[in-house]
Amino acid sequence: MKMTLHIDEALLERVTAIYGCESKTAAVALALGEMERRHSLRSYADRGLGLSASELREAVDPAYDLMASRYGTASPAKTASKTASKSHGRRSAR
Repeated sequence: MKMTLHIDEALLERVTAIYGCESKTAAVALALGEMERRHSLRSYADRGLGLSASELREAVDPAYDLMASRYGTASPAKTASKTASKSHGRRSAR
């Protein structure tokens, strides 16, 4: 859809450069998508996931190492196989 918008040019240029957007349209689409994503996250925070405390505890493999995963030192095959074996019998999130 084509439309005319009044956007802070300096802000648009900064966002385009920071995120490597190929065009102004891509930067605006990225920003709108981010706002939608944030709304969804806030919605989850407000509603919760519909799981009890014990279900939440069971949903995470005790051997899972967030920092190792974040910094690439975790073994993907090992993590994937543990996750697959744990997920059988678990209730799905709503």
